[in-house]
Amino acid sequence: NKTMQIIIKTKNIELTDSLEKFIQTKIGKLNKFFHTDAEIYLEIERETSHHRKGEVFCAEAIVVLSGKKLVAQAKNEDMGKAITEVKEEMEIELNAQQDFVVQEPALCIGKENL
Repeated sequence: NKTMQIIIKTKNIELTDSLEKFIQTKIGKLNKFFHTDAEIYLEIERETSHHRKGEVFCAEAIVVLSGKKLVAQAKNEDMGKAITEVKEEMEIELNAQQDFVVQEPALCIGKENL
């Protein structure tokens, strides 16, 4: 039974129970991409800039997959949207990796049959 651990780091934001639950629910959906135990590092930061009005939230997710580091980043004025966007970006990264892993052996088998 595989498990996915989400390691959360925050900067200029308090990690409340509700925020942690939201992150676990959103980012937890990435579990379907992993065939073994996995770790996802998620950093959420509230940018403190004197030049802008309002807040900007940055989310960054990092996964190390077969020795390869996958990074997804998102910025949004809404923290929830930044987390959702970083999850969607990581899905694209993981899909690209899965296609590579799945298609490469298929191409090798195809060449053997020629």
